[in-house]
Amino acid sequence: MPYKIIFAGTPEFALPTLRALNQSEHTVCAVYTQPDRPAGRGRHLTMSPVKEYAISENLPVFQPTTLRDPVVQEELRKWQADLMVVVAYGQILPQVVLNTPKYGCINVHASLLPRWRGAAPIQRAILEGDKESGVTIMQMDVGLDTGAMLIKESCPILATDIGQTLHDRLAVLGSNALIKTLGQMEKGNIHPIIQDETQVTYAQKLTKLDGKIDWSQSAAKIERQIRALNAWPIAYTECGKHHLRIWQAEILPEKNKETPGEIIAISSEGIDVATGDGILRLKIIQEAGGKPILVSAFVNAPRDWIMPGNILGE
Repeated sequence: MPYKIIFAGTPEFALPTLRALNQSEHTVCAVYTQPDRPAGRGRHLTMSPVKEYAISENLPVFQPTTLRDPVVQEELRKWQADLMVVVAYGQILPQVVLNTPKYGCINVHASLLPRWRGAAPIQRAILEGDKESGVTIMQMDVGLDTGAMLIKESCPILATDIGQTLHDRLAVLGSNALIKTLGQMEKGNIHPIIQDETQVTYAQKLTKLDGKIDWSQSAAKIERQIRALNAWPIAYTECGKHHLRIWQAEILPEKNKETPGEIIAISSEGIDVATGDGILRLKIIQEAGGKPILVSAFVNAPRDWIMPGNILGE
C-alpha cells in the first residue's frame, strides 16, 4: 500500500529524492523547507531549490522557522502522514515530530554510516582520502545521525571527483535507495541495523576558513582539499596582498627541496608550488573579482606579484 509522505528538505541534494517520490506511487502531501534566505550580491530573498520544485508541482509548501513550535507540530499532525522523509532539511527534529508520522521519520544521509555523521560528509570523505562513499537510509532518532540503518548503498570515490560531482552522484544514489527502502517497507522486509559506535567519525560543518591552504601539508593532501571544496567554499591562498582561489591542481611526481609555498616555476602548463611533501601544479585559478581561468590564459598577462621565488600563504 502506497505511503502518504511529508517531505522535509532544502538544498539541491534533496531534489532527486523529492522528484522520485513525487513521480512514484506514493503521495507527497506536504513539503517542509527552510525559510527564504538572502543570496547573491544583491542579497535578495531566495527560495530553496526544494521550494522552487514543490511550487512548480503544486505541492503544499511550509517554511517554519522551527519545528519546536506547538502550532507547527499540530499542523504536522493534521496531515496524518505515514512517513516523514528528511533529506538535508537543516533543522533538528524534536521527539514529538519524530513520533508524529505513523512509521516515524527516515533520513537520506550522504555517507556510509557510522562514518561521517554530521553536516559535511561528502567533502570530509574526499579530504580524508576515503576510497568509497555512499548513502544510508536511516530511521531517525533524536541523536545526530545516530538512528538505526535501513539500507546502505556504496559508490567509489574517483581520483577525479570534486565535491560537486560526488554530491550529484550521491543525490541520485540516495533517491534510488529511498524508493528501494519504501518498497521493502511495504513488503515488511526491512531489518534495521544498530550503528557500531566504535566506528563513528564526525563530519564537521564547513566554513570558508576550511579553504585556506597550509602549504606545509603534503601535495596529496592539498590536492584533495582543492577537490573536496569545489564548488564551495573553494580552496584559497594568499600571495602578498593578493587573494587567489584554486579550483584545480595536479600532483607532480618530482620531489622538492624548496620552502613550502614557494613558486618553483610558471608556464602554460601551470604554476608549480612546493609543499611539505611534493610539488603541486595549479591548473585553474581565480583572482579576487575575476573568474576561474586556466593558468595557460593567466600567464598571457604576467603579474609581478606571482613569480618564481614568491611564497604563497604569506
